[in-house]
Parts: sequence; structure tokens; C-alpha cells
Amino acid sequence: MVVRNLVLVLLFVTVVAPIVLYTDRLGTFKTSSSSRDEFVEDVTTVTLNGHNERLNVLPQESATTVKEPIRIVYSDTSTKSLPNPDDLDLQDTHIAVSGQESRSTRVLSTTDEEEQDQRTNLIREVTDPLEEENDSNEHDTDTTTHKDIGEDTIDADDQADQSSDNASQNTQDMEIKHEQQSTKHEQQTTQTSSKVRKKERIKPDTSIQNDQTPMPDARVRQLKDQIIRAKVYLSLPATRNNPHFTRELRGRMKEVQRVLGDVRKDSELPRNAYDKLKAMEQTLAKGKQLQDDCASVVKKLRAMLHSTEEQLRVHKKQTIFLTQLTAKTIPKGLHCLPLRLTTEYYTLNSSQHDFPNQEKLEDPQLYHYALFSDNVLAAAVVVNSTITYAKDPSKHVFHIVTDRLNYAAMRMWFLANPPGKASIQVQNIEEFTWLNASYSPVLKQLGSQSMIDYYFRAHRANSDSNLKYRNPKYLSILNHLRFYLPEIFPKLNKVLFLDDDIVVKKDLTALWSLDLKGNVNGAVETCGESFHRFDRYLNFSNPLISKNFDPHACGWAYGMNIFDLDQWKRQNITGVYHRWQKLNQDRQLWKLGTLPPGLITFWKRTYPLHRSWHVLGLGYNPNVNQKEIERAAVIHYNGNMKPWLEISIPKYRNYWTRYVDYDHLYLRECNINP
Repeated sequence: MVVRNLVLVLLFVTVVAPIVLYTDRLGTFKTSSSSRDEFVEDVTTVTLNGHNERLNVLPQESATTVKEPIRIVYSDTSTKSLPNPDDLDLQDTHIAVSGQESRSTRVLSTTDEEEQDQRTNLIREVTDPLEEENDSNEHDTDTTTHKDIGEDTIDADDQADQSSDNASQNTQDMEIKHEQQSTKHEQQTTQTSSKVRKKERIKPDTSIQNDQTPMPDARVRQLKDQIIRAKVYLSLPATRNNPHFTRELRGRMKEVQRVLGDVRKDSELPRNAYDKLKAMEQTLAKGKQLQDDCASVVKKLRAMLHSTEEQLRVHKKQTIFLTQLTAKTIPKGLHCLPLRLTTEYYTLNSSQHDFPNQEKLEDPQLYHYALFSDNVLAAAVVVNSTITYAKDPSKHVFHIVTDRLNYAAMRMWFLANPPGKASIQVQNIEEFTWLNASYSPVLKQLGSQSMIDYYFRAHRANSDSNLKYRNPKYLSILNHLRFYLPEIFPKLNKVLFLDDDIVVKKDLTALWSLDLKGNVNGAVETCGESFHRFDRYLNFSNPLISKNFDPHACGWAYGMNIFDLDQWKRQNITGVYHRWQKLNQDRQLWKLGTLPPGLITFWKRTYPLHRSWHVLGLGYNPNVNQKEIERAAVIHYNGNMKPWLEISIPKYRNYWTRYVDYDHLYLRECNINP
């Protein structure tokens, strides 16, 4: 019995007790292993650009403890599926079972080849765009790649394409490697970002170089520059003290000057131009070696620069003066034409002086045009272009008012060239007996001695520097007749006012049916640009102007205006005009011209028309939108470059010349050509 009990005790000690102890240890291990497996599963599953992939290599646990995992920094886009490393604090656990350790190792290192291929493709998707962008094809396998600037897309493992047997390295070695990679990653990330930013800065310069086109006529410019450099050297003491070099340099200058001549383009240069350029360059190189006083060279260049700037200023002033002079003067052909027409007019019988359809002149049911001009050819173009597009020319009546000198010529032209079925009237401003100095303040001012002195004493100290205000056309009362339309046409309801520097391109009859909403003037506004607002034309430093008008108010254009003469009379527009003209007797409210008083007189009485009715700028702006010109009902050559002058803008001239018959006898006799 005693023996049996002893055997049972020994059996319990040798068999049952180890089983119990082993079972308890196994439970503890499974608890730790389960926690560790969850961590491994989270770490090995990394979201990169929307792909869930498993990491290829993680630290192999070959020691007796499991340490805290290395904290690797990921980008915002690649760490959304990862737990916060700071929340993962694994306690040290003793691994007692080698089989379980082997099982843990297999969890970390086992990946199939399909997953490896997917990871390799993913890395290529990230790295290939940068490699294509990099002109030098730099590639560093340890560098973290950036797909976009400012986005750090970092691989969690730099050894993704190694085989799974490398996973048997010990934990300590892997920890050291990760610490090195973490440090290296921060440095390389900074370097890569810097490279990409630097590349971006360089790229615009490259594009600018690619976009640059060769300078036109570069060789001509180079030859001219050589002449300037040679003149500089000749003026320096070191050159004057060397007679041999001076003779050589002067000889080269003559050769280059002969080559240049009046040449303006490289294509016009002679064949030996390049040889002369090279010889001159060699001579200038000798001169450069002779110069030992840089201060003298700098001083001379500064003097030349100052002299050139002064010459440029003088030439600009001369250009402005000559342009204004050209705009004021009448070409020889246009001076000949009225003389020839006047002679012809007085050879006619008195019965041949009258125009037909005189009964239509005061019919308010017809379409009436007012045109005030002393230019026969310009008036003819306005009438011809208007009739060309009129749907029913017989309902159109043209009222032309001119001065005494051109009255006979104007009548003779339209007697010889009647405007088809349209009616026409030509009047002499001298016949308006009601228009005198006692009635019109502007007429009194234009005849004053101070105004005459202003125009004809060009060197007065107090004269205006702006030459455009000194144009004698402002002395003509024809310019101011637009403010007396009810007096000129007392029986009409509406009149379309036209300048003589316009061309009509569409039928204009729709303007008479427009409802002006109680306004007097229908005009196209010109406030698309800042210099066409009220403060451009009026003196807002004067309290009379600043209290009554808005400096930023929209300006509008004369040239094509529909006037409601009934409203004009009701609102006494002519009286408003007279009052402001009296206030501006000393020209303190505005300078000269008709637009400033027009802006004041029709202030808050102007109805804005659609801009397609009237396109301006063809007399000064070479960049008027071509589509706007094609859509326009009226195009206006406002500015100095009138279409009948040689200084007109060539590409706009054809719109005007198509309405002139240059084969006409009178035009050929006066040598007027397109």
C-alpha cells in the first residue's frame, strides 16, 4: 500500500505536475502572442496610394524578449490604416517555446510571390513619375521618393524586392538598421524636396530660353553697336596716344559704315558684311586691351548716355509737333479739289444750282442726317457709305453745313455726284444770321483777341504745352454747330448727327425708333478705359466741376449721335450749354473742343447705345478688335491718323477708300490716289 501511494505521488510529480505547469505557461504565452499578432498584422498591412499591401521584411525575433517596435514616420496618405505607434506598448515577454517562436517567425516572413510582384509594381508607380521628370535620371535606392511636391510618399521598407530568407536576421541588427534609415530618410526627404523645388525654379528659365526668338536683324544691330564702341575708344586718351591703332580703328569704322549704308535688314547686307564685322571685332579687342583707365571709359559712356537721352527727348517732341502739324494741314490733292469744284460751280447756270426733292427737307417722317464739314471728299464718303446700306434710300435726307470757302465746292460735288434716290441739302454757315456773338458765347470767345493769341503766338510763355489744344480747327464754329440743332432744324423731331471721319457699315434706320427714355442724346459710352471718364476732360480741382459732376462717370463719344429735338427744346439744352460756356471764359473748367462741354451739357441726359453701333479708335489705335470692326454699324477714325492722310493706319484705310471713286475726273486732275 505504501509502495502504491509512493508510485502515485511520483507519477503525479513526473507527469501531471509538468502538464499543469505547461498548460499555465501556454495560456500566458498565447495571451501575449495574440496581442503581438494583432500588432504584426496592423504593421504589415500598409495603405499606400489606396493599395493594401503587406510589408516584406520585419524584425526577426531571435532574442528572449520582444521590445517596443521601431517608430517609422509615414505620410498622411499612407498611415490612415495604421495604429498610432505611441499607443502600442508591448510588455517584455519571455519566449519559452521554440516551436511557438518558429510560428511567430513564419507569420512575419511568409509572403507569396504574387504579393511581391504587386509591391514591386506599386514602388514603380511611385518612383517612375519622378524618374521621368528628372533629366539626369538620378536614382538612389535608399532615397524616399516624392510623387508630388509637398507630398511625402515614403516606403515602409527599403528592401521590398529581397527574398524572404533575409527575414532571419536578429532583432538587434534590424533595430539599428531602422534607426539609420529613419535618420537617413529625414535627410534625403529634405534633399529630394530641395532638388524638386530647385528643378521647378530652373524650369521657367528653360522655357523662357526655348520661347525666345532670335532678335530680328541682329547683325545690323551688332554692326551699329560696333560703330558706337569705336567712337567711345576714339575719344579716350589711351587711343589718342596710339596713332597706329587710331588709323586702324578709323579705317574699320569707314568699312563698317560703307557696309551699313541705309541698310535696315540683315537680308539687305552685302556678302562681305560678316568679314567686316569680324575684322572690326578684332580691332575693338585691341582697343579694349589698350584701355587702362576704367573710370574714363565709364565717364565717357555716361556722357554718351545722357546725350542720347536728350536727343531722344528732342526727337519725341519733334515727332509730336510734326504729327499735329500733319493732322492740321490739308494734303495738296484735297486743297486742289475744292478749288477745281468751285471753278466748275460758277460756270453753271443759276438754274443748275438747285438740288431735287427739296420738299423732303423738313418732313419729320423721314430719316434726317446732320453733317457739318469743310472736307468735300470726307463728306462724300459718309453719304456714299450710308446710302450703300440704306434699305430705302429715298427716305434718307442729308443736311450738310459747311463754311463759306467750301460752300460752292460742296454743292458742285453733290450736283455732279447725286446720292441716288436720297435727298441732300448743302447750307452755308454764313446764312445763319441768328448765330452771332450776341447770341452765342462761344462765337464771342472764338473771335476774341486772347483766343487768337493763344493759337497764333506759339511761343507765349503761358501757352499750353499740349499741342492738341492748339489745333486751329477749334476756331471753326462748325465744330460747335452740334449744340444748335433745334435752331438749324426747327421742324424736325429727331436727327442723327454724324462726324465727317466716319464710315457707315450697316443700315441705321433702327436708331430713329429707339426709345431714349426721356433723354436727349443717344450715344455709345467709352468708359472701357480709365482715360475716357469725366476726370480726363474736366478740371475737378475747380469747385464748380467737383460739386456738380462725378469724376468717375462714364464718358461717351461724338461721331454718331441720335438727338431727340423735342426733348432738347423741353429741357433747354442750348441754354445749359450757353451757361457753362460763359463760366469757362478763362478756360479754367476745361480746355478746348466740343466733347468736354458736351459731357457737361448732356450730363444725366444721355441714353447709352450698344457699343456695336459705334466703334472708335481707327484714327489712333492700330489694335482695334477686328471682330468689333466687322460687327460695327459705324466705324470712326477719331484721332490724328485720318484715312485721307498719308499717316493713316494702313490696315484701316481700305474701309474708307472703297467709297471713293479714284477714277473720277476731278480726283485724277488733282492727283488724288488711294
